Amino acid sequence: MWKKSFLVFLFSLSVQKAALDCETMKKTNEFLSPKLSSKTDAIMKGQNVSLICSNENKSLQITYDLFQGKKHLINQQRKGEPMIFNISISEPQDLGPYKCKAQVSNCSKYSQHFDFIFVEPVTTPVLNISAIQTETDQYITLRCISFNGSLPINYTFFEKDIAISPTISKNVREPAEFNLTKRNTGEGEEYRCEAKNRLPDHAEYSRPFTRPSTGADGCPFCLQLLLPGLLLLLIVIILILAFWILPKYKTRKAMRDNAPRDYGYTPKEVGIYANICQNQADEASVPGLEPRQCVSTAQDGTRHSQEIHYATPVFQEVAPRDQEACNDCKTGYVYSELNF
Repeated sequence: MWKKSFLVFLFSLSVQKAALDCETMKKTNEFLSPKLSSKTDAIMKGQNVSLICSNENKSLQITYDLFQGKKHLINQQRKGEPMIFNISISEPQDLGPYKCKAQVSNCSKYSQHFDFIFVEPVTTPVLNISAIQTETDQYITLRCISFNGSLPINYTFFEKDIAISPTISKNVREPAEFNLTKRNTGEGEEYRCEAKNRLPDHAEYSRPFTRPSTGADGCPFCLQLLLPGLLLLLIVIILILAFWILPKYKTRKAMRDNAPRDYGYTPKEVGIYANICQNQADEASVPGLEPRQCVSTAQDGTRHSQEIHYATPVFQEVAPRDQEACNDCKTGYVYSELNF
């Protein structure tokens, strides 16, 4: 009986000692809460990740347990070194929350929750360059945008391999813009831009863009700026000439087609005529009178006078002697002679 009582006493003493040791470690900060961390919380779907559970006290024999929510995943024991848990994230429910439990004897503590997020990687960005040329300087504007990838996206501009801009962060899908001024040195510069988001080791670079080299008085972008305007002006001039010349050409062609053709030599001078026998047309023809002649004068373009003679015809009846010789003729025509 006394042995049983002694064992109970020893057991209670050990429990009290363990409790005192746990309370002592908590008060003296000998046993702190563990820390749960990862290289990054931004991952892609299907990615394998590592969770690290550690404690600052390197001398304790610690048992680590990993939980996802209330689900126990892994149990491992380690002394002096952090515990690494390797897991795969394939579905949204695998994103967390995760927590780590560190236990020494009957004393245990939990870490803070840790969650992952899915991030879509950026695609190759597009770099655009515009410039304004002066006699001595060039004012250059660089624009860079990645059309895919989770926001925010950070952009950096480079000249060759040297960064020439600070990191420009965009929380909306719009180009990052950077302005710089360059003197006309006659040498071409190569530009490119970098785009990356929260995914580590997933930066993308644009294709290099080389600005054409120019002399001190050169203007490499002037031709690019003026060429569209010159082409437009040329098209307008051609259209104006076409609409102005074509109607005139059609009008002249129609006039030539409608004009009378002259197959011989005909003077085109218009003469001025004076009719001497003005009253002759009003007089009735008198039988038995001799025909009279009228004389008109005309002036041509050279003012030379010309005479034009007119004759008055006289009609006389002729005996129908020819009609008797034609018995079969049924006509009743009477012919007369015309004398001048």
